[in-house]
Amino acid sequence: MRSIWKGSLSFGLVNVPVKLYSATEDHDAPLHQVHEADGGRIRYKRVCEIDGNEVPYDEIAKAYVDGEQTVILTDDDFAALPVERSKDIDVVEFVPTEQIDPIMFGKPYYLAPDSKSTKAYVLLRRTLEDSDRTAIVKFALRQKTRLAALRVKDDVLVLQSLLWEDEVREARFPELDEAPTISAAELKMSRALVDSFASDFQPEKFTDDYQEQLKTLIEAKLDAGDAYDTEATFGRETEEGGEVLDLMEALRRSVESTRGGDEKPAAKKTTAKKPAAKKKAS
Repeated sequence: MRSIWKGSLSFGLVNVPVKLYSATEDHDAPLHQVHEADGGRIRYKRVCEIDGNEVPYDEIAKAYVDGEQTVILTDDDFAALPVERSKDIDVVEFVPTEQIDPIMFGKPYYLAPDSKSTKAYVLLRRTLEDSDRTAIVKFALRQKTRLAALRVKDDVLVLQSLLWEDEVREARFPELDEAPTISAAELKMSRALVDSFASDFQPEKFTDDYQEQLKTLIEAKLDAGDAYDTEATFGRETEEGGEVLDLMEALRRSVESTRGGDEKPAAKKTTAKKPAAKKKAS
């Protein structure tokens, strides 16, 4: 894994150099938008609504709209904010773990020691384990001040971002204002149904059936030769990031266009390794 942030975890007078890693990854098959008729890549341009010109990334800023006025915020503006320059993860307090509502949990990260000596790292980890509490911390990441919970998983410190209190909506539904009458027999039957499904949670038992079927479908199309040549349809990326179509392909398209041809480009059969079959849950 590659670290996405480096800094220090401050715990009283203890300072723990750490590296931050994303703890999760997306397993969905990456899909692109293309023109169904010929497989050509659909690309979006960043166009200014005032002058109509395409805007390069280095000229794009962020803005806040306040009614009839718009305030532009540049990279220099964000850099001037003291908290955004901070490389510290500050432990604010230690709270009983059960007091943190899971609805507040956001993205998890792994914290690894960034020092030859891991003593300070292990000290904090042991403190969390022995106290049975979760540390509430504040830090800055990607131009945002974050609130997070620091806990232990498999001997590794986990930093899990938390929603701010005003980001959690109130659970208020008029339909629940009137409480229906639940009989003892109904409650007993419902509990019996729950008991019949009772089990220990084992995440490895569950798979994303949709993604598995999607990947199987993609492999079947590849094996059948129902695929375009990527360089001919998506273009070839240059070192500067520009798109360059193969010259012969561009000429062929031009000739077909002048003839009024709408033939589909010949599919180029490619081969790909099939994903290893997963064991079925028992």
